[in-house]
Amino acid sequence: MSARALLFLSLAALCTACAGPAARNTAQPGCPATAKDLPVEALYGNWQARFDGLPATASVVLGKHPEYAGVRGTITRAAAAPSASASVAQLAGDIDDEGELAIDESLDGRSISGVWSGTLQPASCGREFRGTWRNAADETTHPFTLKKTERTADK
Repeated sequence: MSARALLFLSLAALCTACAGPAARNTAQPGCPATAKDLPVEALYGNWQARFDGLPATASVVLGKHPEYAGVRGTITRAAAAPSASASVAQLAGDIDDEGELAIDESLDGRSISGVWSGTLQPASCGREFRGTWRNAADETTHPFTLKKTERTADK
């Protein structure tokens, strides 16, 4: 390897190291930096949810809420045992005044069984939120990651 090539590679590695994680966690041009910049329609579509400390992933489908400027949808969690059936809960939420994703979850359609609070990941271009899910039954909390699995304008 020539001295010039070695110098170039060393300089590139140094620039990457100096940039650090903050540079990799910034919004791309044309992408929302925070959820306040995200139109509600960007939440519509299919998502995959992962919860730390809980088995498997869950499928989330969000669409336009019929009564207010937010979303309504469902989350389907795989059954814990092979003989059990998947559980489906209703979801409703929006981006709150602080720019956080706020979703209420209900297993019976009447009472809240879980609460989501998440932050848009700037480098995701509106396609990933991370935050905390609280189980209302036992007050346990679990970090979650919610990733968009398709690009859909409206549902």
